[in-house]
Amino acid sequence: MSDVPVLVNTAVAIIATVVLIVRFHVNPVISLVLGSLYLGLTTDLGLDKTVQTITKGFGDIMAEVGLLIAFGVLMGAILQEMGTIEELVHRLIRLFGPKRLPYSLALTIGTLLQSIYLDVLLVISAPLARSAARRIGHLGTPRMAVAMAIALECGIVLVVPGVGALALAALLHVPLGTMLLWGLVLIVPTIIISVAIMTFLFHKGFWNPASDELAVTHEADLAAGDEARTEQTAGPGQQTTAARSQITRHGTDSSSAGATTATLVGPEGPDGAGADAEGAETAVGRPHLLLSFAPLLLALLLIAAGAIAEAAGWHNRVLAFLADPVVALLVGLIGTVVVGRMHMGRKRVDDAIARGFKDSGQILILTAVGGSLAAVVAAGGLGDILRGYFGAHTFAPLLLVWLIAAVLHIAVGSVTISAITAAGILAPLAPGLGIDPVLIALAAGTGSLFAVHVTSNTFWLLQSLMGQTTRGTLKTCTVGVSLASVVAIVLLQPISLLFF
Repeated sequence: MSDVPVLVNTAVAIIATVVLIVRFHVNPVISLVLGSLYLGLTTDLGLDKTVQTITKGFGDIMAEVGLLIAFGVLMGAILQEMGTIEELVHRLIRLFGPKRLPYSLALTIGTLLQSIYLDVLLVISAPLARSAARRIGHLGTPRMAVAMAIALECGIVLVVPGVGALALAALLHVPLGTMLLWGLVLIVPTIIISVAIMTFLFHKGFWNPASDELAVTHEADLAAGDEARTEQTAGPGQQTTAARSQITRHGTDSSSAGATTATLVGPEGPDGAGADAEGAETAVGRPHLLLSFAPLLLALLLIAAGAIAEAAGWHNRVLAFLADPVVALLVGLIGTVVVGRMHMGRKRVDDAIARGFKDSGQILILTAVGGSLAAVVAAGGLGDILRGYFGAHTFAPLLLVWLIAAVLHIAVGSVTISAITAAGILAPLAPGLGIDPVLIALAAGTGSLFAVHVTSNTFWLLQSLMGQTTRGTLKTCTVGVSLASVVAIVLLQPISLLFF
């Protein structure tokens, strides 16, 4: 088959998938499978090999990341049930003070809490962040809102075990330890620089409280809103009214790949939303913060140790076994279950695990379907064609990767879906670009962050939970995360020099 039909049919498949998702609100899983079927049937695969290629691609990705996603989600569900996030925010306030909270909270969310669904993490932490915003005083709301938006979106695609990061690593065959290390190297300065620039812009008049905030002059109104959300929560694991309505209204989450539940842990005593953070003490029966996070930290350290040992050329069978991401995250999950049972009892842990299994289904399937599309793209000959146009001589290849992912995100409106689709298109192209696959994965992840807008569920959750108008959310979420996308690709250029 000549180049033109393959290129045209690939473009039609991608555009049709986007139209099905955005215009006709077809579930992304169904849309991606239909796009894969069309592409397979219109290329050399034909009737015989199309379904076989789709199912093989699905299975290959599940073999690589299925258990990892499940283990990460289950750990996040138990941490959520223990009320760990509320305590973490209070500790950060006491340690760094309200003025530095946007940076400390953003770094913590972006680097440590990616095992928790984005929607869940947002709904848990937003009331506390809103309370902290009042303690910051002037420009507290935009500073906290932009910090949360940047951290949540960047973390999900750049840091293991974020769903997007796992999918990108699997599709581009990047070792998870390598993805974890370089993702951390990129995300930390990205968050700090992006939050600092947005804070500067807010101080220079980019934020207008009168038009960008709701009831900005009425602290009692804000506190009452937080209290109302608390009362709407019937108990751990149930949706808040605000989160449910926003998710129902706007469909697929931009970063948790279509998760349709947002869970809020009810406050245990005076630590709830709107409480004075400085005076808050650890709730009775709640484990120490370090103990809560110790299993997850241990898992990440094991994965990182394996990557460092591999880079240093040091081979140890025991370390290689323990540093395998499946084993490391299993150790973390078992440790989290033990800590949870010690402090909550078996029933609450079992309930949290049941919710985790329920919520992880669509993420697992969507990630695997991304593998199906990648397999069909590769088998259909697109990779060979693109290698003829783009090679090691291509000008700014990482910028090209970023641009492809950015265009897909503007069209689809989903960070995770655009990152997965971009990785599927670029996987056959990676060898010809002459750059390390981890750089391609990070560039695709940063590109997928560009222009988070009104088609994103995260956008509307940030609006309602942080007390912003639509105009204000366009500034904190759309502009803020887009700025982080640009900052990240700029930072990735000098980082790429370390690979040569």
